[in-house]
Amino acid sequence: MNPQPQNVLDYPGENTIFLVWNFKKDQEVGAVFQRICALVINLNNSGEIRFPFSGASCVMGIGYDAWRRLGLPAPLPKELANFAPIVGGKHTAVATRGDLHFHIKGAAKGICFDMAAALAQLLDPVAVSVEEVHGFRYWDGRSILGFVDGTENPEGEKRAFFGLIGDDDSAYRGGSYLFVQKYIHDLKAFKALSVEDQEKVFGRYKENDVEMPDGVKPANSHSALANVGDDLKVIRDNMPFGNMSTNEMGTYFIAYASTFSTVKKMLDAMFIGSPEGNYDRLLDFSTPKTGSLFFAPSVSFLKSVADGEPAMEVVSSAAPIAAGGGNGSLSIGSLKKESGYE
Repeated sequence: MNPQPQNVLDYPGENTIFLVWNFKKDQEVGAVFQRICALVINLNNSGEIRFPFSGASCVMGIGYDAWRRLGLPAPLPKELANFAPIVGGKHTAVATRGDLHFHIKGAAKGICFDMAAALAQLLDPVAVSVEEVHGFRYWDGRSILGFVDGTENPEGEKRAFFGLIGDDDSAYRGGSYLFVQKYIHDLKAFKALSVEDQEKVFGRYKENDVEMPDGVKPANSHSALANVGDDLKVIRDNMPFGNMSTNEMGTYFIAYASTFSTVKKMLDAMFIGSPEGNYDRLLDFSTPKTGSLFFAPSVSFLKSVADGEPAMEVVSSAAPIAAGGGNGSLSIGSLKKESGYE
């Protein structure tokens, strides 16, 4: 039977809170992480029972450094690593640290706020909140720039195919790679363009969201470069955010994928260009301030950690991850003993 995934296949919803937490140095974090796993499960169960039609949910992602520090299973998910910056001729996809990422969403702001507060109460003694973004659905799913976002998202059964790991990494079946970037938009500069020129930036018509024909769509438009093929899709749960007092307006880009290489190919095309130098014109108006890769394991994985049991049966010949010694490791990397794993 396939493991139950976290709620990565659902649609973005009306309200979201995105949180990134980093563990403090010299803190025992294993016990708190165990309680966090239990809390995420409980928050989802409670949300489903109390607000069955609200789409309330919380998805947790774990970064590479946190995975190692916690002594989670080895070998790791095949493509889980610290995200490396992608440097183009003009723009750079920056890399920022992230130990835990929480994607909270629901029809009402109240349930999202309560979920975030419950997580913060547990994490505060051992971790620091380094990012908190409150997103909202803008009209008919548009970004702050005025164009519909997520048009290329897969639908129906294809969402699981493109969003969840399958037999190619069977130990982590039901999990998903989770990549995030916080983009800040230069609204003044973008709005100074005519609607026709704005449409050329996106490669779509603004009013009806119809993609331009290939003969009309510029080669450096966003839709031309961010779409790397119908057989290479990701699930985008992007949400706009805005703060009038600080003039910080942007898009929180969040992608769930069965393989991170798909996301990487898209980012290379956008920032380096395809061909090189033909970068995504949208980047002239949108600057990434963060960039982090996480892994969102299955609910079964979280339940095992919460119960203090091995998260999965993984046998590795690789060098063992150090456990104990004050680093808060859970020492739950394997059900079997083999060359240094106990």
